This record gives sequence, structure tokens and C-alpha cells, in this order.
Amino acid sequence: MEPFSFASSSALELPVHVRINNLDGHQKPIPFSTLLKNPELRHTGSNLSPHSELFVTAQLWADSKPLTVAVQTSYKSFKSSRLWNEWLTLPIDYSTIPQSSQLALTVWDLSPTGGEDSQSHAIPFGGTTIPLFDNDNTLQKGRQRCRIHRHRAADGLSSSTTPYIIPARRRKRRHGKSTEEVDEGLTEMERLEVLMKKHEMGEIPENRWLDQMVFRKMEQLERNTFRTRPKPGRQTAASKDEEDESDDDILDDEKFFLYIEFPRFDHPIVYTDSEYPAPPISTLQSSSLSDIRLKPPPEVSFGPGINADGSVYGDPDAGRLIRIYDPEVGIRDNPAESKHRRLVRNHRTGVMDRDMKPNAKARDELNVIMSYGPTQELSADDKDMVWKFRHHLTRDKRALTKFVKSVSWSEPAEARQAVQLLSKWAEIDVDDALELLGPTFDHPAVRSFAVDRLRKADDDELQMYLLQLVQALKFEPVQLASDGDSAGDSSLARFLIARASNNLQLGNFFHWYLMVECDDRSPEQGSEHRQLFAKVEYDFMTTLVELPEGPSRRKILLRQAELITVLSKISKEIRFSREDRPRKIERLKHFLAEPRNELVHIDPPLPLPLDPSVEVVGCFPDDCNVFKSSLYPLLVNFKTTTGAKYPVIFKTGDDLRQDQLVIQIITLMDRLLRQENLDLKLSPYRILATSTSAGLVQFVPSTSLAAAVTKYKGQGSILSYLRANNPDESAPLGVRKEAMDTYVKSCAGYSVITYLLGVGDRHLDNLLLAPSGHFFHADFGYILGRDPKPFAPLMKLDNLMIAGMGGPSSPNYAAFKTYCFTAYSTLRKQSSLILNLFSLMREANVPDIRIERDKAVWKVQERMCLDVGEEEAIRHFEALIQDSVSAVMPVVIDRLHGLVQNWRA
Repeated sequence: MEPFSFASSSALELPVHVRINNLDGHQKPIPFSTLLKNPELRHTGSNLSPHSELFVTAQLWADSKPLTVAVQTSYKSFKSSRLWNEWLTLPIDYSTIPQSSQLALTVWDLSPTGGEDSQSHAIPFGGTTIPLFDNDNTLQKGRQRCRIHRHRAADGLSSSTTPYIIPARRRKRRHGKSTEEVDEGLTEMERLEVLMKKHEMGEIPENRWLDQMVFRKMEQLERNTFRTRPKPGRQTAASKDEEDESDDDILDDEKFFLYIEFPRFDHPIVYTDSEYPAPPISTLQSSSLSDIRLKPPPEVSFGPGINADGSVYGDPDAGRLIRIYDPEVGIRDNPAESKHRRLVRNHRTGVMDRDMKPNAKARDELNVIMSYGPTQELSADDKDMVWKFRHHLTRDKRALTKFVKSVSWSEPAEARQAVQLLSKWAEIDVDDALELLGPTFDHPAVRSFAVDRLRKADDDELQMYLLQLVQALKFEPVQLASDGDSAGDSSLARFLIARASNNLQLGNFFHWYLMVECDDRSPEQGSEHRQLFAKVEYDFMTTLVELPEGPSRRKILLRQAELITVLSKISKEIRFSREDRPRKIERLKHFLAEPRNELVHIDPPLPLPLDPSVEVVGCFPDDCNVFKSSLYPLLVNFKTTTGAKYPVIFKTGDDLRQDQLVIQIITLMDRLLRQENLDLKLSPYRILATSTSAGLVQFVPSTSLAAAVTKYKGQGSILSYLRANNPDESAPLGVRKEAMDTYVKSCAGYSVITYLLGVGDRHLDNLLLAPSGHFFHADFGYILGRDPKPFAPLMKLDNLMIAGMGGPSSPNYAAFKTYCFTAYSTLRKQSSLILNLFSLMREANVPDIRIERDKAVWKVQERMCLDVGEEEAIRHFEALIQDSVSAVMPVVIDRLHGLVQNWRA
């Protein structure tokens, strides 16, 4: 198909316009016999003069109902023709009109005596009705010719009696046979009108001398068409046999056409309906909806003149019917059960519940409920069980989230009891506190309780969850006033501002996380969220200034923004310049060495936004580079206060928030593994998104596996690389033991983590290896199971990586599998924390989460295999390793990828 550009009507925030051009036609003089019978006709304006004053009204209708009031043309005195050339604006926007919209245009004549359908001293000269959308659901545009139905006001009914186009054919019955009569002049005029519109829109090339001939021919044809027919003098025998015909089937002797014009747009405007959310079906949790029978929906009849598609129900003469779905008729809470629940949970029963203890059977049921993951819903029986033994469960920290889910917060008495019980509960873990800050918990007391638990976390731990806590601000019950001020303050926002104000490193990341959200103006980021983050940033700056060291801290953030602005400028210049790469590098060196850019010497020292613990005093202009990529990232070596180099990659034109999320989760998992005395030498690099299209990346000196294969030919290329950088002749494989241990552990750690996160698009160019033996992944453009390559394995484990360990029969490979099983088992035990972090990111504008927000948590949970035991989960992971090693398609894809990269080079 050819490309087709169009715009949707829902995006057209403009009022409906129509231009009334002119009225063409010929009016017959009234016979004296008619004037004798109706003497009031002599006072009608159009009967006195062929150019009498007329005016036009326009009104929008839809589904046989008026949508707007009528608007009319201003007074105009005609001399030689009835020409208005006036635009009328209707009080409704294109974005709100329905598909069935019709414009009813009525030409009004002046008559002091009034008459049928008269309004004050105006009677209808004629009317016409034209739809705003054509048969292809495209908005009409350009000049239109509308047939005027004499002496009738336009109606906007679905089956209008005043259509703007009358078929050129009519049917007669003569001697019992049907014949068709065609008005050739009218048919030719309609054909020429279509061609005329194409000529005006530029779809037909201009040819002046030929166009003039066609215009003269059209004027002549128009005069002949408007000329009145001769009145038949005698009735023929054939006419006597004709049956009576309706007025709609007989062409009027007087033909009048009203020429109007609709606005022209650069692209066709296609009708787009608004999508409304589905109605709430039920608050009743049921395992199977198929067991519930719905009552038949009620029948509703259309009004007169409204067309509807559907079968006739009952009496055929009763009119067509439509079916309306009523959620109250279908599945809903049983009122008797709701009342029973309220009576059982009444505050008067609280005294008896305090001393109630579960028996053996109830304990087993409660243990099963406590083992539920954060994403599992509680049934009605589970909720009643938890509520019944709520006082007994206060000593179990795992039970708090289940208790909160079992409370009916819409019941004031029940909510009051629940709030009083929160303060008596055992101290919960951080993962449960994060779950209470998710989108499903909106009660202020619950969220304040979760924030109080976070107060006990130190700054280092809080920084691990800071990215998710900033996103959790979207779920806070804060109402923004019309002036942008918040009507109610957020306990989470106050907590984050207070902690970020007292810690330089925490405040640095908190500031940049907020700035990126304020900078996000995509359709997925609502304006209310931008206002919320802007308000939190303003409160953060206000609080910061009030502290003793606040003004200097605020100045640091401003200087960091200036540094990012300067780097963005040169990055965009290099990216869009048409120079070759060596000249781009020279341009970068010259820009960094320019004194006015203040990059050679930075005084006083500035904490780096990517890593505030490192202060930089300048950069090394001669030691910079421009990477060979479509976005041409910059490599800038900053000079720290100790004189060391800190290499940083600055990139524009790419949203790094997804990579930033993955690195944050990898850092968190590394922390969780270290807490279990399992150090897998992960050492993830740092990433910071400074806007929706720019960011900083820590550069780690390393080589890709593809480069290692190219340099060290053969299957043992990785082992040769490790042997060249870490030689030890006394070691079994000629590699220093610490380097081989680092390589094996990091391979195991990244294999498990990238599998859990569903990292895709893995090839030898984004698998990197440092000289010290650290193996790591880069470029996380595809996560949560998305992969552009067909038949991609669930985990990237190449034979080259195993060969670097000494082969599948070496003890290093056995140790690799042991590390994988231990890491997988350890992270499964911390599943609640990981899943809650992804749940808080559900509304984040991260590409692979945005695709299916409701399934992001489920995709991670599925790879953890939480529904099986630990032994079976380890067998599942061992099968994954075997499938990845024996997969053929990844090897083919890696070779094709290498060929493409060599061809580009």
C-alpha cells in the first residue's frame, strides 16, 4: 500500500467552520391565478425581486438531535447575485463532534405575513442537509454544492428529507413496467463539480487555455440546467396511466444550489472516537467468571427518525432496539454478604477477637496465606480469615500486607480499627514497606506507616530504592490546585526531601531523577505528574536553601546543570555535523580546550553528577574520543582532585532511563548477594539520565567478545585474552587464579541476572570483558523478554564463554554452575523486594514497561518460578544452561551480526 498521512479528529481542537459562498438558481414568476388565490405571496421578498435580501442559518445535528444553536449570516444587500462569502463559526470543536454529524443549512426569505415554518417575519426559502464526514469517515473539505429543497427548512434527522444530493434518476410506472429517466445535465454538472474540486486542491495539473474553455462550457451547462422546463400543454395517454408519485421523486422545476466551503487542512482528517475505560463489573473476587450467570441486558428503543442497526425484538412495529449493558445487572457484590461482613467486623466484636487464637487447621491456612507473593490477590475467605485473627497476626511481620489487603477501607468503622492496629504491628521489612507504597494502596495512614518504616533505613540503602520511590510519588493521594499548589502534602515527598537535603549524594540523584520527570513531555507522562514533580523539586530547593550549607549545595546542582548544558551543545553539534570521524574528534578537542567553556579548569571542584563522591577539577582535552555509532557518543576524561582520570561517556538522542533502571536492579541484586556472603564480582558501571534524550555513562576500559575473537583467533580466544592480561605459568590454564575466579563468578552472576530481567538482543558486541577478568553486559535496549532476534534463548551463554573457563569438563565450569544455582536460589528468596520495585515502576515511562504495564511484574515473577520448590527451580535453571549452550540459532545470528559490523566498518 502507498503511504497515507492523516490526522485524527480527536486531536483537532478547533471550532467547526463553514463558509457560505453564494446561491445559484432561477425562479419562475408567479402566475396571476396563484396570486389571486394567495394574495400574501405578493409580499414575499423573493417574489418581489430576484435579488432580494436573504440570510442563511447553520446548525449542527447528530442522531436526530441538535448539537448547537443556529448561527446566521449578517445582513447583506444584493445587487446582481446573492453572494455572501462569509465564514460562520459554530460553537463546537471538531474533536467533540460524533461521526453522524450533519450540517443543516436553511436559506430564509422575508415575509411580513408569515406562513408555514415561519420564524418571526422569515419563512424558509429552502433548506439542505450535508454530513460533515463522508463514507470513508473523512472530514469533508473544500467547496460543496448543496441542492436546495424549496419552501422547506433543513432538518438534521438521520433520514433527512432535505439531502444535499438528489439522485439523478427517478422511477415511473407506465403500462405496468418500470422505466428510468436520467437528467443528463444534472449528472454532467455533478461530474464536473467533482473534477472542479480536484482542480482546486491541486490534484489536477493546471492548463490555462484548456481550463478557460472548460469554465465557459460549465457556465453554459449551468444556465441550461437552471432554465425552467416548459409546462406540458396536454396530458398524453401514457401520462394518464402513470401512478401518483411522491414529491421527493419529482424534480422541482426551480433548481437552486447553495455553494458552501469547508476548511482545508494539510492532511485528511479521519474520524476517531474517544476510548472510554470499561465499566467496573464487580468488586467480588471470583476464581471463575464462567460459573456466574448474567441476567439478560435490558432493551432500549430508539426515538423517531433515528436509524439503528439490529434485529427487531418482539413487535416489528415497535421500532428497532439496542442492547445496553448495565454493570449492576451483571456481577456485583451480594448485598447480603456485604452486610454480613460489616456486622461481623463491627467494632463491638473487637474485644472478643483480641483473645482469639487459631487452631491447628487455621494455622495451616494462615501459613499458606502468608506465603503468597505480593502480586497474588486474596479471596473473600482469605480476607475473612486474616481479619478474624488480626490481633494474633500482629506479631508476624509478613502478615501486615495481607491484613491491609483484607480491610474494606471504604467502611469508616473498619478503617478506623485497622489504623489503630497498624501501630501495634511488628516491624516490617523494607520490601513490605515498598509494597504498601504501590498503586493499590491509597489510604494515607497506610502510606504514612510505610514511610515511617523507611525512616529507619540508612542513606545507602535508601539510595538503592530512590529511583522507585520517586516514581511512587505518582501514587500519593495529593490533589493539585488550579494554581499548581498542592492542596494536601505528601508524607513520602516530605520524607524524601528531608533525607535528600541532609545528604549530598542522595540529594544529587534525587534532583536529577526529578528533573528528568519534569522534562518528560511525552503523551505517556500526564501534565498532572509533571506538575507534581515540579512542585516536589521546588519544595526540595526551598528546603535546601534554609539549611546552613544549603546555598552552596544548591549552587553545586546549578553548576552541574551548566556542565550538562555545555556537553549537550557540543554533542549535538558533532552529531549533526557532516564531517568524518577524525574531524569530529578534532572539533571535540578544540571545544574542550576552549577557555570560555570552562572545562579545562573547573574551580572550585565540582561533584560529578554521575558519581557525586568524585570531585572533578577539569578534563584532558587531548585524551577524548568520539565513538563510531549512529549517535556519536563522546568520551570525556575528567580530572579528579587526586589527579586521576575518570572517563565518562556523554550521549544525546537516546533515552537512558531503561538502561539506568537495569543497572540499578543489577546493583541491588549484587548487594543482596553480598549480604548472603556471595560476591560474584559484578561491579556494574554507573548510568545517569540527565533528560529524556541525554545522559552520562561510566566508561569501563574493556573489550567486547567480538573484538577478542578477532584478535585471538580460535575457540579459545577468551582464554587467550585472559592469559595475555593475567599470565601465570604455575596456574592450570596459565591464567592468574584471581582473574579466572573473577571471570567465572561474573559470568555466573550476569547469566542469572540477565535471565531474570529478560535482557534481549545479546550478541558478542555487547558482552564485554575487562583485563582484570570482570565480565559484564552493556546496552539494555530490550528487557522483560523482548528480543528483536528470532528464536533467541532465554539466557545468553555462548560456547566461547565456556571455553574461556577451560571447557565444559573443567572444574571452573562446574564452579560456574554452582554459582548460578546459588545466586538463583538467593534471588528467589528476595523475590518480594524485586517484584515490589518493578511494581513501583509500573507507571514509569520506560519503553519495555510501557508496552504492557500490567504484565511487567508478572514477566519477572514467571522467570523466578515461585510456584515450585527450590530443588525443582534449580533443575529448571540447569536445563536453561544446557539449552543455551546447545542452541544453534544464536551462533548463526552472532556470525551474521559480525558480518554486518565488518561491512559497516
